[in-house]
Amino acid sequence: MSLLEVRDLTTVFRTGRGEVTAVEDISFDLAEGEVLGIVGESGSGKSVTALTIMGLLPRPTARIRSGAIRFGGEDLTRLPESRMQRIRGPGIAMVFQEPMTSLNPVFSIGDQIMETIRAHEPLSPRAAFSRAVAMLEKVGIASAATRMADYPHQLSGGQRQRVMLAIALVCRPRVLIADEPTTALDVTIQAQILDLLLDLRDELGMAIILITHNMGVIAETADRVLVMYAGRIAEEAPVAGLFDAPLHPYTNGLLECVPSLTEDRARLVAIPGTLPEAHRRPPGCRYAPRCPLAAADCGHGLPPLRALVPGHRAACLRIAPS
Repeated sequence: MSLLEVRDLTTVFRTGRGEVTAVEDISFDLAEGEVLGIVGESGSGKSVTALTIMGLLPRPTARIRSGAIRFGGEDLTRLPESRMQRIRGPGIAMVFQEPMTSLNPVFSIGDQIMETIRAHEPLSPRAAFSRAVAMLEKVGIASAATRMADYPHQLSGGQRQRVMLAIALVCRPRVLIADEPTTALDVTIQAQILDLLLDLRDELGMAIILITHNMGVIAETADRVLVMYAGRIAEEAPVAGLFDAPLHPYTNGLLECVPSLTEDRARLVAIPGTLPEAHRRPPGCRYAPRCPLAAADCGHGLPPLRALVPGHRAACLRIAPS
């Protein structure tokens, strides 16, 4: 059963060069307890997709042109802000990319966690404090009661990321969106954060949308993967199917960029070219200018996202269904 359904979602931004499309015709489901990875280069639309789901697009610069986001029997695209404020937290919560800029430097971490509790539950100050301390302990902050009085600058990068998780999880959301939760962390802390996410998923029974550019993170944590390119879904598959037999040339390119412990490579293979700017996207397949398989028909119309093998979809004209 789907906990979150996104259908034909298109988000646009108003710029000095006119209206540009950030994400286009995005559709996916998220099941209870599932970890859905969304991967792609910077600028591919991953974070905009998350902000659209959360109803946190910058207004009036951005708007949803079309589509639906269904959660708990409601279409989030049609709800007033007052209702969305009640859904954020206990319904859907988000961990943003950079904890140092997401945390308020003039408030203690305890105040920031308790603010989230007070916004959604009528708890006494003592009960809110106890809940916040318990959540800090759950995310691995030592001496949690004492650290409640600390400010963000007194914490390490890994500790700040854990505090961001505590803020997001303190109201026990049904869906957690984690946007690059391990960026700028060393590999040891990164592994700890990923293990923590999975442990909390199991304990709280929530579903997770994990946004990253790191294919290794996807391999370790995700159940299913969306590969995004230039605002669209290029490929969707179970994580094992994606790594064992990727279909889209862009996915192959991403995997070729990952160092291997089993293959002897003289050097990593980089994807040629760059991601097209939103107002200069090619008329056909958006990956065609960088694609080694591109042919003349790739420049005529957007390729549909098709089921090429059972449970595995890709938007490529060069791959025949099996």
